Amino acid sequence: MAGPFTGIRIIDLTTMISGPLATMTLADQGADVIKVEQPGGGDYARHVATRRHGFSASFVNNNRNKRSVVVDLKKPEGLEIIEQMVSEADVFVQNFRPGVADRMGLGEDHIREINPSIVYVSICGFGFDGPYAQKPVFDPLIQAVSGLTTVQGGSDEERPRLVRTILPDKLTAIQASQAISAALFARERSGEGQHVRLSMLDTVVSFLWSSDMGGHTFVGRESSSEAAQSFIDLIYETKDSYISVAVMLDKHWKGFTVAVECPDLLEDERFSTPTAREVNKDARTRLMQEKMRPHTTAELMQRLEDQDVPCAPVLNRTEMRTHPQVVANGIVVENEHPEAGLVRQTRQPAEFSVSQNEYRYGAPIYGDHTREILAEIGFNDTQILQFETSGAAWQTDAKERRKKKA
Repeated sequence: MAGPFTGIRIIDLTTMISGPLATMTLADQGADVIKVEQPGGGDYARHVATRRHGFSASFVNNNRNKRSVVVDLKKPEGLEIIEQMVSEADVFVQNFRPGVADRMGLGEDHIREINPSIVYVSICGFGFDGPYAQKPVFDPLIQAVSGLTTVQGGSDEERPRLVRTILPDKLTAIQASQAISAALFARERSGEGQHVRLSMLDTVVSFLWSSDMGGHTFVGRESSSEAAQSFIDLIYETKDSYISVAVMLDKHWKGFTVAVECPDLLEDERFSTPTAREVNKDARTRLMQEKMRPHTTAELMQRLEDQDVPCAPVLNRTEMRTHPQVVANGIVVENEHPEAGLVRQTRQPAEFSVSQNEYRYGAPIYGDHTREILAEIGFNDTQILQFETSGAAWQTDAKERRKKKA
């Protein structure tokens, strides 16, 4: 059976990561996502490093199951094309800087005049109002303002550190896909579309609050400075590599002492209760590091698993994708792309028992579907030719080239 969003059409004007990853999630789940790109090269993510046959890995990994149409939004005819697309769509997504969509003639009011029940989605960086609303934004800036860098640093006294992946972008994408799903569900019940607004900053601040803002939760008892819980991450050096060990319960601590053959640790009052182990976390983690360093990772894994102590090897990226558990999960898949060749990606992590995710096609060639989509929404051959002649729309010749090769 087709994906759960089969029959939903999304007009996607987003670029880079947060918007494209959100719409790709819905595309994998069956939605027909039309990626609208502007003349001059389209989405900037097409042009970043790590490339093959004209495709970047970033673009391939955030835009599969979409169709690309190139439209000049600065031309009246280009806006006419978008208006016709919108009239038959369910969702309209843009991540322009606040106010830009309105100035272009693509703001919510105008789009809703064309399609009253559409779900209109705006994604931005810092927010829609306020002193930073108009600032250009990239992921490290959101990490800085949200406090994520000081959380990653460990305490307010340590040097702030970036999370070494674009977490705000990707987290916002996940939040956006969930919000779009919720808005579509609400429309199914009420028949009413609505405007979904979310910023990267709000997304990360909300994300941090569930686990990292305890000292700021109880009003009147705020922490003046955040102290590090431990100077050792729960990553320990072994004789030949690294291991992660999580000692949470009394039985875990007892099991650890057996695994490293140090029963006398059970008599140490600093570690005799869960509270004591937390208060003395730094001393405990240093001691655990000392006891584990003489052993290999494989030896420790066996000893700890025998005692049912939570543990796992620390893998690099190559080791991760070939690890037996990752292989058993089937999360990493290979798909053939018509231009980029065989690509390795992940499937969507959520699997459905009935309405399954599907791989229909890889990330689109720039402008590969322009004529196809214009015809679908009601323009005839003469009108399409006029759009191309005026520069309002553009179609690549990639399909013709592929036919000749075949």
